[in-house]
Amino acid sequence: MTIRLPALALLLTLTLSSAHEVLVQGNGKLARVATDGVITWEMPWDGIHDIHVLPSGNILVQEKMRKVVEIDPKTKQVVWSYDSSTSNGNDGKKVEVHAFQPLPNGHLMIAESGPARIIEIDREGKIHHEIALEVDRPHPHTDTRLARKLDNGHYLVCHEADGKAREYDADGKVVWEYTVPLFGKKEQGGHGLDAFGNRLFSAIRLKNGNTLIGTGNGHSVIEVTPEKEIVWALRQDDLEGIRFAWVTTLEVLPNGNYVIGNCHAGPGNPLLVEIEPKTKKVVWTFDHFDTFGNSVPNTQLLDFAGESIR
Repeated sequence: MTIRLPALALLLTLTLSSAHEVLVQGNGKLARVATDGVITWEMPWDGIHDIHVLPSGNILVQEKMRKVVEIDPKTKQVVWSYDSSTSNGNDGKKVEVHAFQPLPNGHLMIAESGPARIIEIDREGKIHHEIALEVDRPHPHTDTRLARKLDNGHYLVCHEADGKAREYDADGKVVWEYTVPLFGKKEQGGHGLDAFGNRLFSAIRLKNGNTLIGTGNGHSVIEVTPEKEIVWALRQDDLEGIRFAWVTTLEVLPNGNYVIGNCHAGPGNPLLVEIEPKTKKVVWTFDHFDTFGNSVPNTQLLDFAGESIR
């Protein structure tokens, strides 16, 4: 079929308008990728599990899963850092950091696996608030994955090895807990498409009060009510031509669409997928396996920085 030029122009406009600018880490580099897929900025950087862009444009990431560092993208230099492995009573302990969050008051929330605590610090490293985390299967690598402070002052924490999302109040009391189901399947080790478990990576509190969970090696995204009922789900093979492996980051865009991280899925599967949740229609994918490899646990869409929920 011949496409007339006006129709072709409209098609190209729609395609470009649905693309996103992405901050991404993989294959030993931290990079900014434009809507046309071109890398516009990059610097050497190893693995991360969380990432944030500050209003200044500076980037917060982990270094060796122990430090939280701030990078000035203009100079590509670290301009601030906090080392959880040596600070505030942790010297000599096994500590890993898999989640952190800049707070509106200028403080930084850090979830420390190993010590099993959440702290809020200022830029001098002074702790202003601290709560202990409840962990069934303690280990410095798997106590937590992503954790976020909610608008009500509570903390929503993903406990990877426990397979549970827990909500803590400001005093550290667990006020809600959800165990990610195995759906009658047996756990299977590994990280790829054939692995299976409930090692959740991410949880977001939606505006309707439900919780959206990226189930990690459960290959799915589920929406759970406060009463713990699953009211929406996206499974491993629900999208034609796309398979989910380790579902990691979640981002809810202002238009209501979900952007889903697809880690360890191998060549041929996108690293990010944007869907319209009601129809489960795919509206955008980010497929740069050749550039960023098989391990891209977290990203941030730069065109929605400060507007999306992540």
